[in-house]
Amino acid sequence: MFQPMDSAAPEAWAGPGTRPEVTREVLALRKLVAVYRQLSGLAVQNADLAAVTQLIAEQTQATVAVVSPTMDILAAAAAGETSERAAQYVQDLVVHPRLGEVLGAASRARRALRLPDVGTATSVTVAPILVGDDVPAYLMTLDAAARGAGEDTGLLLTEHAATICGVILGRERVVAAAASRIRDDLVEGLLSGRGRDPGEIGRWARHLGYDPERDHHVLSIALDAAKAEPDEAHVALGQRAAGAAEQFFTTRAPDAIISVRDAEVVVVLPEPGERETPSRATHLSRMCAGRLGELFPEVTATIGIGGRCREPSEVPRSYGEARRTVETVRRMDRADKVVAFGDLGIHRLLLQVPDVAELQVFARDVLGKLTSHEREHSSEYLATLACYFRENSSPQRASRRLHVHPNTVTYRIRRVEEITGLDLDNYRDRLMAQVALEILDAVGDGI
Repeated sequence: MFQPMDSAAPEAWAGPGTRPEVTREVLALRKLVAVYRQLSGLAVQNADLAAVTQLIAEQTQATVAVVSPTMDILAAAAAGETSERAAQYVQDLVVHPRLGEVLGAASRARRALRLPDVGTATSVTVAPILVGDDVPAYLMTLDAAARGAGEDTGLLLTEHAATICGVILGRERVVAAAASRIRDDLVEGLLSGRGRDPGEIGRWARHLGYDPERDHHVLSIALDAAKAEPDEAHVALGQRAAGAAEQFFTTRAPDAIISVRDAEVVVVLPEPGERETPSRATHLSRMCAGRLGELFPEVTATIGIGGRCREPSEVPRSYGEARRTVETVRRMDRADKVVAFGDLGIHRLLLQVPDVAELQVFARDVLGKLTSHEREHSSEYLATLACYFRENSSPQRASRRLHVHPNTVTYRIRRVEEITGLDLDNYRDRLMAQVALEILDAVGDGI
């Protein structure tokens, strides 16, 4: 680590016969140049923000910190103190109301600014840390003017140190972006599984932290803006909602594998060792949907939950089920926007038909006269028929569900047969009626 230069013999730097004030200026400049060299050395090394703050703290005998625009302390140092003590000192200071104004002014001016005594016998020099056109953080030196070489020198030193911090943060962004791209490629390979042998998929899964000893569900979180033709504002809204969904699962399920796509967030979520009801996937999905509804009421979040998978090669199948579930829920326009693939029942087959109109034509052919009768007479034949089938064609059990007399159920079923021409004692007629009811429940009759 760089050691402060000895100021006890200034003539060694400026030569004999030099005026004291000139000697001090030459000494300050030489020290400044030496620190510049040290900082530049840090820029080409694998240094972090803590190394920069430590160097400046030792040179200026001040407390030095890097803070985010929201006043989070990213690094802090003070000569002779631990980083924790230095961070606490800075934390106590950043609550001052004038400091926020100085940060904003420094960001707009793109240069270092000095705030005199803010009421704590401390002067503060603030420099924006630039990464391209962004200001992701600020470098602060506290009490530098009182103990350092002077106000101008303190400003120059803080500003140059902020430039080095910008280089470090920029490098970290590049590394993080590269790592993110690699991770996205791994996730894409795990989800698609196309053209990959199980051994390769297994290796990719291990790199992502996938545990083949646990069951997993793949969740597909689809985000739809309310506007039919989204503009830039709606696209940005969808991106914020996707970020919120990612943050939700990152904090509540750190063992999950998460990928954010255009209008979809994919989560490969491990389950606990023992099977629970509801599953962890269902529980967290409902919590996430509720949270997104509170934060983004203009965005509809539909969450499909794929079937259980354990081997990495089974992940693509679970992901495909999650995607199909989302499409099914959209076509059904269900109120419940969190649906597991296993709960779709016969809809898993029905809604594979490309043209929904074909399904509706079938339903109308089978039960069309009954639906017309319902509209004209406000009868309850369809609801009775559905309950009758759910109770395994038992008038007694259906009557208890409907809170009517068993004879009423028997009468309504007989009227259904008269209106539709179906014989519900016949296996084929009964099957057609059941399928038609499922279609009406899923997509309606189209009238």
